[in-house]
Formats: sequence, C-alpha cells, structure tokens
Amino acid sequence: MSHIAITLTCTAELKDILVAELSEKGFEGFEEQAGNTLVAYIPEQDFNETDIRALTAGYNVTFTQERIGQTNWNAVWESNFEPVLVDDFCGIRASFHPAFVPAPQHEIMITPKMSFGTGHHATTYSMIKLMKGIDFRSKKVFDFGTGTGILAILAAKMGASVIDAIDIDTWSVENTKENVTNNNALPVKVWQADSLKGIRDNYNVVLANINRNILLEFMADMRRLLVRDGILLLSGILKEDESAILETARKNALVLESQIEKDNWLAMKLLAR
Repeated sequence: MSHIAITLTCTAELKDILVAELSEKGFEGFEEQAGNTLVAYIPEQDFNETDIRALTAGYNVTFTQERIGQTNWNAVWESNFEPVLVDDFCGIRASFHPAFVPAPQHEIMITPKMSFGTGHHATTYSMIKLMKGIDFRSKKVFDFGTGTGILAILAAKMGASVIDAIDIDTWSVENTKENVTNNNALPVKVWQADSLKGIRDNYNVVLANINRNILLEFMADMRRLLVRDGILLLSGILKEDESAILETARKNALVLESQIEKDNWLAMKLLAR
C-alpha cells in the first residue's frame, strides 16, 4: 500500500494537537524530527488534500507532501525509537534495545508501530512521574485513550488488579494488545471506543493523556467513573489551558492535588470529592 507523507513545521506545543487532529482524519503514523518538524503518514486512498489544508490553516501551519511507496513501517519506527528512562522508576525500550543497567524499578517493552505513547513526549513522561507517587496495588484503573498501552501496562506492573483501556483507533487497540502480551500485563483489557458514555463501572484511578478538548468534553464522565477520593491523572494540557481545565474540574468536584510542568505541558493529579 502506498502512503502520503506530509511534513509540517510547528511549535512543540502544537505537535500533540496536530497528532490528535490528524489521527481523526485517518493518519496512521507520526514521526517527530529535529527543528520542530512533524511527519505524518496516511494511506494514499484516504488522503484528502483540501480537508488537510483547511485543518492546518486553522493552526496557521503549512505542509509539504510526498508519495511514499511500499514501506517497511517497522523499520521506520525502530530507527526513530530510543529508550526512555523516567528517573530510576520506569524504563521504556523496544525489544531490539539492550536492557537498562542498572535496572529501573519497572521496565516496559514497547513496539510503538503507529501508536502514540512511548514516554518520549513531555505528556507521557509526566504521567509516568505522577504515577510513581500512587499506590496501585489491588486498584481498579481506567485508561482513556491508551495509545500504545504504556500507562495501562505500567499500572499492571505496579499491582493494579483491574485495568480497562480504550482508544478510538483500531491500530492503537491492536498495538496495545501486542504490548500487553509482550509485557505479561494480564489484568489489562482493551477495546475500541470513542466515548465514556457506555462505561458503567467505578474505578480508583482514571488515566487520560489526550488533549484539551477531549478532556473538557469528558470531564464529567471521568468524574462519574471515579469512586469518592479516587484519583484522576490528566495530561496533554498546554500551560495556557490550565485555567480552563481547572475550572471545569472544579465544577465536577475534582480538586487539584499536584501538577508537573515540562516543556510547557502540564500533567495534573486531581482527587474526586
């Protein structure tokens, strides 16, 4: 199958937003390069140039495009995936990387393929740092927008007894299943869904590393899923969106306990009251 690759130059703050927006338009792979460059890939038959130009113009971003023939996508992902170490707490690597020395407390092996979430970006990195301070033993966890499944897998390694995970993209769900198997994260169950409306269980911890608009839209549902004094971890929040997120959280009886800022991105720990 041939693909179209579009190359955009944008601020670091815009990259996650564009990844989310382009994913909804059918783009299946993303590559961050030096100089604030983002390359996005889509099957040629799914590419609508007029639609994408309208989307990027809304963010005052332009792009170039090229046709890519048959490609070994695994080789592409492998060439751009370096190991990540979050303190001495969690190391993330691919199977072709050597083990960490000394070994961190938890080690996760990820085959990223076309899914987002390898620990490289500030949003995922900060979520992992917040998870470090939570006792997950025997807890029920929900991962909203699981990507590669990295946070769900970490919750399993930290002792959670139930981890339910959803993602809007079929390829993220399949990638998560593969990563769950490779990490022996047996409590993780993942399925495709684009909403929390049908979820009826209650959880001790909800994880959501998505983007501002989705977080605002589903804040009430995320609170509904939590038991009293449950924990909501949010990321994908730009510094300038802090007040909007906190105001919506306050309206839904969620209280900020702590937050981390990295590269102008915020990750928040909120408690359900």
